[in-house]
Amino acid sequence: MFCPQCGKETLLAKSNKEFRCECGFHFFQNVAAAVMVALCWQDEVLVAVRARNPGKGLLDLPGGFVDPGESLEASLVRELQEELGLDVSDCPVRYLGSFANTYPYDGITYHTCDTAFAINLTEKPDLRAADDVADCQWVKLGALSPSRFAFASTRAAITLLTQQPTSSFRL
Repeated sequence: MFCPQCGKETLLAKSNKEFRCECGFHFFQNVAAAVMVALCWQDEVLVAVRARNPGKGLLDLPGGFVDPGESLEASLVRELQEELGLDVSDCPVRYLGSFANTYPYDGITYHTCDTAFAINLTEKPDLRAADDVADCQWVKLGALSPSRFAFASTRAAITLLTQQPTSSFRL
């Protein structure tokens, strides 16, 4: 591989995440952080239909990548605003878990750590699908089929959602 510092084809893999060049350049391929949120109203969960690949047309939970300098909680609030026009900054949030995942995009497979949260809403909001959400729909929790979701991490989060107690914290 070509070194971004010296331009020579001398960047060598020392492991699956560490690369070094003879010029002294040292690079680590770190995991990207992402969030997903199960919006729950009574016995229903909001699921999103993906507008883009990977997984275009498959189900997902609203969410996305954490921006540089952003916390998981701030990312959760921003993503729901961008994708659904929903402000959840004052809502109690429940942590479900985190999952190693892969995200193949534009010929590169990104390794991610996807963190799942749940929010129990007191009212069923009017939502508008935007950004990379083609559509959204409310589905009975008992009718969720993990196999219809685009990512292994989301399938695991849906499974946990049906098994965990409902304790939550405030953002």
